[in-house]
Amino acid sequence: MNRVKKMMKAREAGSLLFLALLILLVGLVNSDFWQPASLLNCLNDSVVFTLLAVGIAFVILTGEIDVSIGATLGMSAAVGATILRDGGSVVTAVLAAVSVGAVIGLVNGFGVSILNIPSLIFTLGVNGVVRGLIYVYTGGAWVENLPASFTKASNIKIAGELTLFYAVTIVLVLIANYIVTKTRKGRYFTAVGDNISGATLVGIPTVQTKILAYVICGIMAAVAGMVYASRIGFITPTAGNNYEMKAIAACVLGGVALTGGQGSLFGAAIGAIIMSSISRILVFLGFSSDYDNTITGIMLIVIVVVTTVAQNHGIVKNRHEILKARTNKAKSNAGQKGDQKV
Repeated sequence: MNRVKKMMKAREAGSLLFLALLILLVGLVNSDFWQPASLLNCLNDSVVFTLLAVGIAFVILTGEIDVSIGATLGMSAAVGATILRDGGSVVTAVLAAVSVGAVIGLVNGFGVSILNIPSLIFTLGVNGVVRGLIYVYTGGAWVENLPASFTKASNIKIAGELTLFYAVTIVLVLIANYIVTKTRKGRYFTAVGDNISGATLVGIPTVQTKILAYVICGIMAAVAGMVYASRIGFITPTAGNNYEMKAIAACVLGGVALTGGQGSLFGAAIGAIIMSSISRILVFLGFSSDYDNTITGIMLIVIVVVTTVAQNHGIVKNRHEILKARTNKAKSNAGQKGDQKV
């Protein structure tokens, strides 16, 4: 397994290399892409997908999936935006949105962990329910006329073109990644995804860990929803539609294994930058942004296939080495017994 883990860490480095090569190649076609403002805008544009990718990474690390995060983003954003439109404070709106996200996450965690319903099926059902509730809540209308102070917040810059939102997001990612990789309870997520039976035997609360992962995922989607509302300035009933595909693709591209137990939140954040930059890259290359979803789907398929083949190869090779070591040890022990008899 150490070989497999090293391979996944190498994939994080590979994601950084891929991002660098992508910037290089696009810049060679259109040098305007190399402008500092353009590159920083790629980071700024990735805020929403970074939050979504990091949130769903918690779930994927436990070996599960959540395809309702796009709907969670839309519902949370609609609730928060409505409060702001009707004169409520930003604090109240954010707390309400986060509460909605946490509740949806709790429902997902309950269905998957307590009722033992396959996560893809259950979260797909929740996605449909939440999408329907968005239309009921908004009456099918857009939530508009948000306070100028709220919509302008997404444009606050702290260093050149780098926005405050992205700076805060990066700090959040670094803190969360440290907790998951360096603290005992934080490592529960990967332990559950790596071997749930073994995790149970050593006393890790597997059910609670999965529920917590879904709640965190819901909260992150809600925060992403409020950032989305600030950046766009209005909310439609279809807000966040198909965002789950890009978030999952970002995680996989960043080295988070869909089988669970391997990867990091930092890798997911790298993948989010790549995924969110596709539309901007297409424009600089002279293509229509209509190809965005198609390219995202192709990348997801290719990444999953390559990762699965490489991971299976690593596992098989590791097993062969273990078997070879055991065989050599058995032969050595047999030789020692023969010498003793003589």
